[in-house]
Amino acid sequence: MAGYFEAAPDGGAAIALDEVEISILRSLAVQLLELIGPGPGEAHADDDPLAELFAEGPSKPPADPALARLFPSAYIDPEKEPDEEAERASGEFRRYTENDLRARKREDALAVVRCLDRLTPGGDGGAVLKVTEADAKRWLGALNDLRLTIGTRLEVDEDPESELYHLPDDDPRKPLMMAYLWLGGLQETLVETLLP
Repeated sequence: MAGYFEAAPDGGAAIALDEVEISILRSLAVQLLELIGPGPGEAHADDDPLAELFAEGPSKPPADPALARLFPSAYIDPEKEPDEEAERASGEFRRYTENDLRARKREDALAVVRCLDRLTPGGDGGAVLKVTEADAKRWLGALNDLRLTIGTRLEVDEDPESELYHLPDDDPRKPLMMAYLWLGGLQETLVETLLP
């Protein structure tokens, strides 16, 4: 179980993590929470709680490229110039779905933080993380969001010959690229544990 998820007998998954890995995962999940931002109720706790139920989301895509990747436009093909009708339909779709999508992404990242916070490190500082099947699905969502965010920041593409896959040790992008690849391995092995 060294470094990657394995299936647990109860339908969940387990992974052995050292204290550095725990710290990195927790830090990345917290940064993701900060990027996504507070939920509608968290930002204005004094507001009418009923108004939150009927709150509409934004109609414009986020300006931050990482957020735009996490919350893409529904009816706009990124390879083509959007037309007025596609922009209108995307704005309407975003208005009624983005708040819920943000809430789900927040819950996924919070599940990661909560699972990591429940760990009891051993003498070497490491621990075995066990997640239920429900938590494993939240972990998958958070791992995917983390990879999308890091990949967007680094401008990762599918070309295996890309310079990003061959960075020298002194390149400041190397730690993020290593995290991106590691998260991909975690995501892949977690998917494998959930397959029948």
